[in-house]
Amino acid sequence: MFLTLRLHSLHLLIMTFVNKKSLPLPIKCLLLQVLSPELFLHLMHPNRKMLHVLHQFSYFLIKDNSFARRIDRYRQKIKFIILPMNNYIEVNLSFSPNDEIYSDVMASLLGEKGYESFVASEAGMKAYVAENLYSQADLEAVIADFPLETAINFTTAVVAVQNWNEEWEKNYFQPIILGDECVIRSSFHTGTPTVKYEILIDPKMSFGTGHHETTSLMLNELLKADVAGKSFLDMGCGTAVLAILARMKGAAPVTAIDIDEWAYTNSLENISLNGVSEINVLLGGAELLGNETFDVIQANINRNILLNDIQHYTKCMHVGSSLFMSGFYLEDIPVIREEAERNGLTFVAHTEKNRWVAVHFVKA
Repeated sequence: MFLTLRLHSLHLLIMTFVNKKSLPLPIKCLLLQVLSPELFLHLMHPNRKMLHVLHQFSYFLIKDNSFARRIDRYRQKIKFIILPMNNYIEVNLSFSPNDEIYSDVMASLLGEKGYESFVASEAGMKAYVAENLYSQADLEAVIADFPLETAINFTTAVVAVQNWNEEWEKNYFQPIILGDECVIRSSFHTGTPTVKYEILIDPKMSFGTGHHETTSLMLNELLKADVAGKSFLDMGCGTAVLAILARMKGAAPVTAIDIDEWAYTNSLENISLNGVSEINVLLGGAELLGNETFDVIQANINRNILLNDIQHYTKCMHVGSSLFMSGFYLEDIPVIREEAERNGLTFVAHTEKNRWVAVHFVKA
């Protein structure tokens, strides 16, 4: 626990340092070029958010993949829900000036205080915590010690148990309709069109439901692919929506792996909810990959984890196997492609949605 806190503090100190307006740009550039030339290029890119820079520090300086995974889920706008046994407190935070980075960092800090759900708002974000865990003193301390330069105001409201699912259905988890082939919905949704593949997802979270661009891209790639009778691996499975769709399309056997315990549990629930079999769910990371090979691998994680784990994926591929990866931006393709080709893969194509991309490689 102490090490985790120290690493977390170090990340925030680094981010605060490089974000300081008072730091002369030449000194900042020199420092970053010395620490990591690649990091320097990413920071100087006009479209790069500071949290993506934090990813680079977490990988190149500390090699802390678990922290990168946690931050990445905040960065991709996690909206998840755990069905409560008591009331929840909704904290509506506003930032002035407002920027996505402030919400990302605040979500990370409040996550350490027991907050479970985070939703973007026009002025900032909404955060949710069980009523019995809420402490105004803790919240005010987090705001007082916030490492970035912005004014923060907040209001609170009680969200009653009986209203939680209704609010989620109304505002956050809407059915995903992918053409005339696939619908992803929850059991409380009605009136969705009849399609070939209907997937039910317990709305504990929306990362992996298809709302985020990366999941949507991977779902579309899977819909186009011929996976019938082929072995399939879903790395960073989240809700296991990709593994479930692959199994519905005839893939077998199917393996789903995620490092987060909530994802492991939620995957088992969703697999049962959809009545599919022959999906083996594992808790862990690429270290679980052994001698088994797969015909198709889909890995929707993030840039740094993928760069580190491509070498492990290729060891699980035979000639003709396909690897689909997502969780990064269009401008990341060159470095992803370089690492993939260094490990014997051949680039096929990429698809794009709002600057997020999915790439396809094969083993020749």
